Amino acid sequence: MTDHDLKDLTIRVATPDDARVLQYLAQIDSAPLVTGRVLLAELDGMPYAAISLDTGAVVADPFRPTAEAVRMLRLRRYQVTRQGGRRPMPARLRRVLARHAH
Repeated sequence: MTDHDLKDLTIRVATPDDARVLQYLAQIDSAPLVTGRVLLAELDGMPYAAISLDTGAVVADPFRPTAEAVRMLRLRRYQVTRQGGRRPMPARLRRVLARHAH
């Protein structure tokens, strides 16, 4: 995935309507289904990867270059789940965010 592709990546909260998509990702990734509150990454409207907000478990399409999308999902999970926004963001996550800010 190139930096250009990241501009087209959509990260959103999965809804009950996404159950089949999450099952599909888990099946092709040979991984357990992510459950609970889930963030879903899509590229051009196609499922790319997902992360559980509750556990941090990830499923991703193994037939596509998803490493950068998973990094972005983990960053977004951190942003959403950190307690009251009071804990400082680790330097590594600040660098990832700064790289993709533009």
